[in-house]
Amino acid sequence: MKPDRQLQQDVMDELRYEPSLDEKEVGVNVSNGLVALTGRVKTYAEKLAAIRAVERVAGVRGIANELEVSPPKAFEHTDVDIAEAAIRALQWRASVPSDRVKARVEKGWVALEGKLDWQFQKEAAEDAVRPLAGVRGITNLIMVAPPAKPAEVSQKIVAALSRSAALHAQQIKVEARDRKVTLTGTVHSWDERREAEYAAWAAPGVTAVDNELAVAP
Repeated sequence: MKPDRQLQQDVMDELRYEPSLDEKEVGVNVSNGLVALTGRVKTYAEKLAAIRAVERVAGVRGIANELEVSPPKAFEHTDVDIAEAAIRALQWRASVPSDRVKARVEKGWVALEGKLDWQFQKEAAEDAVRPLAGVRGITNLIMVAPPAKPAEVSQKIVAALSRSAALHAQQIKVEARDRKVTLTGTVHSWDERREAEYAAWAAPGVTAVDNELAVAP
């Protein structure tokens, strides 16, 4: 386990290395491997970029995201403007059936609602709205309701994990009950943890993934 001082320096270096982020606006505190981010960023996309950067650093055991999104004057828009922009962004995203997704905006915070067939469509909807100017945050309430029931879900996910060069599949346990999948075990990084969750969501019929994988560098 890295000393907190070394981990803090590694996180700060990674934030500085991230081109889409102004690291001077981000404060980093570390305690027992838990990284807390403080400060203000200009966009919601920057906030997520900071989290992704921290997840790439070896030795991070947990992340507390206390960053606030404070758009500059040039990025400030009314809720109506943001809602209209969100609708257009969804319509232009080919992987999202835009007629099945609604966007509500309150004080710059976007809530996405609707029902889709696949998790990748749900994520694509959020990706479409994320870079819009004036967005302070997103709550993705879209439900995933596959038209077909899952068959042999556990076996399909285990096989997918085994095929992945980025994962140590033997350390991951998969339990499927009805349409919900639970992942337990250990992985070596946050990127591996996310990769395993993506593999679980890709199985036909899955409506929920409970990712309980522990990160043990």
